[in-house]
Amino acid sequence: MILTVTLNTALDLTYGVPKLVPHTSHRVGDMSERPGGKGLNVARVLAALGHETVVTGFAGGSTGAVLRELLAGLPPQDADAGAENSAAPTPAPVTDALVTVAGNTRRTIAVVDRATGDTTQLNEPGPLVTTDEWSALKGRYEELLTGADAVALCGSLPPGIHVGAYAELVRSARAAGVPVLLDTSGEPLRRGIAARPDLIKPNAEELAQLTGSREPLRATHDARRRGAHGVIASLGPDGMLAVTPDGVWRASPPAKVLGNPTGAGDSAVAGLLSGLVEGLSWPDRLRRAVALSTATVLSPTAGDFDRAAYEELLPRVGIEEHTPAA
Repeated sequence: MILTVTLNTALDLTYGVPKLVPHTSHRVGDMSERPGGKGLNVARVLAALGHETVVTGFAGGSTGAVLRELLAGLPPQDADAGAENSAAPTPAPVTDALVTVAGNTRRTIAVVDRATGDTTQLNEPGPLVTTDEWSALKGRYEELLTGADAVALCGSLPPGIHVGAYAELVRSARAAGVPVLLDTSGEPLRRGIAARPDLIKPNAEELAQLTGSREPLRATHDARRRGAHGVIASLGPDGMLAVTPDGVWRASPPAKVLGNPTGAGDSAVAGLLSGLVEGLSWPDRLRRAVALSTATVLSPTAGDFDRAAYEELLPRVGIEEHTPAA
C-alpha cells in the first residue's frame, strides 16, 4: 500500500472557455469537479497504475462532504483499459482515511482557455485547523504507516498548521522505516528537508527559492546537501534532473508538448513512488515519471494522464547519465 498525505485537500473545479479575456463575462463551455489537492492527484494516478493507495489529510464542511462523495465514487482512470489491453495494469482502489475538521475544505478554480491551452488558477487558502485536529491527523498517520510501503507528503499547509509539520511527518516515517517523498515549497520544504526525507521533488522555482541558485545541477546538489537523500528537480518541458546516492541522471521527453500542465508534477510523483515500490532502477523510475508528466499535459482533462500517450512516450524518454553524486 502507498500512503499519500494531503493536509490541504481541495475540491477542484475546472471551467473551459473558448477564449479567456480579462474584464469581460464568459460563457463556460464545459465544467468538471473532482477531489483534489496534490496528494489526492498522486493517489488517482497510482490507482490507475495498479497500486493500492490510502489517502489521509483533512476534509470538512459542505465542500469536504462533496470531495469525499466524489472520492468514494472515483472510478479508477481507464477502468476498461485492462479488457482492451492486456499490458495495462488492473486499476486499484483509493481508500479514504481523511480526518474530519470543523472548517470548510477549500476550492480551487481552474479556467482553461481552449484557444491557447493556457490555464488561470485561483486557489483558496483552506480551513483553519485546530491543535486537536492536527493531533488526530498525526495519530491516524502513524497508524497508517504500519501498513505502508512508501508515503508521499504533498502540497501546501492549511491555516493553523505550523511550518514544521512536514518535518514531524518525515521523522515519523523514517522512524517506521517507510520511504518518504516530500513535495512542498517555501519554509515547509526548508524545514522538512532538514528531517532527511528519502526524496524531494521541487520544481525549478521552488529549487531556486530553497538554494538561491538557478543553475539546475548546482541547485540540485545543494538541496541534497541540505538533508534529502535524493533530489528530483522538475524542469517543466525540459524533463527532470535526479541527484541521488546512486548517481546523477537527466531525463528528457522526446519533444516539447502543448497542453494543460495542471497535475503534471503530481503524476511525476506517482511515477517515482510506483517505481520505488516496484524496485525499478533510477533510469526506469525517471522514464516513467517524465512519460506520465508529459501524458498529463496532453490529457484533455486537467490532472488525468492520457494512457495511450504515456505508453507511446515511455520508451522514447531520453536518459543521460552524469557522474555519480558525491
